Amino acid sequence: MARRGEFETIAALFRPLTRGHRAALNLVDDVAVLTPKPGKDLIVTADQLVVGIHTLGDEPAATVAQKALRRNLSDLAAKGAAPLGYFLTIARPKSITDRWLEGFAKGLAADGEFYRLPLLGGDTTATTGPFSVSITAIGETPKGKMIPRSGAKQGDDIWVTGTIGDAAIGLDAIRAGKADAYLKRRYRIPDPRVAFGPLLRGIAHAAIDVSDGLLADLGHLCAASGVSASIDANAVPRSAQARKHGDLVRALTGGDDYEILFAAPKAAAAAIVQASRRANVAATCIGTIAKGKRGTVRVVGAEIPQKRAGFTHF
Repeated sequence: MARRGEFETIAALFRPLTRGHRAALNLVDDVAVLTPKPGKDLIVTADQLVVGIHTLGDEPAATVAQKALRRNLSDLAAKGAAPLGYFLTIARPKSITDRWLEGFAKGLAADGEFYRLPLLGGDTTATTGPFSVSITAIGETPKGKMIPRSGAKQGDDIWVTGTIGDAAIGLDAIRAGKADAYLKRRYRIPDPRVAFGPLLRGIAHAAIDVSDGLLADLGHLCAASGVSASIDANAVPRSAQARKHGDLVRALTGGDDYEILFAAPKAAAAAIVQASRRANVAATCIGTIAKGKRGTVRVVGAEIPQKRAGFTHF
């Protein structure tokens, strides 16, 4: 059976993902038209996923799509932004069949329905390398209310949502043939804290999502804020599965958790607990922002090898 051409693929698989949003112009133009609502800021983020680099390479197509999209939604959530839509660019090698691409589009359609999120535009191209997907996601906050990385203050408490280490330890367990369904899902399909992030507006001084590893990302937040941090390793929330299949150091330094790590004043503790209940997402206090060398993180309760702070691409 002949493969669909580029424009037939767009019409058959990607045009339905616009959900009829007028900004997408039915994917017949080279642009989308967005009009910010009065009193709102648009928050924009972009992320790329390469099969075989950010995935093992044998995942179902739908989960590849969902991981690519949800990584961006996690960035928006950490900024307190509500998602509005996204742009999609794919680079397709000859080895990717129409059926695989149909599964990829179904994954995006499922998340588009779940998050009520339209595709607004993008691009398709061929490649001699692995399949890759780039997504640019757009969200909104009330004007001036985005939560930056750079606002942490000395004396703030450090909080994190969910559990830490599941994805990295899940990856290890998958490779070893020992992963259960929970760990597989935590590695393959993140759960961005879309409902919780906007509730942190006006509460958190600074926030970042945990993608490169808790210690590395806390270091990024501290560097941007000109502060240091101290955390209690034993206070970091870990699932029973992560405790069974991996150690504490791996949990603290592994990536792909896509939880929200944030700094907030001590007086905000009750408001944070209330927000976590409202969003049905656990939030745990794990340390304190301190005065010290910019970007440094002191870990109490665990020995962290110098080269194990977190993941980098280069």
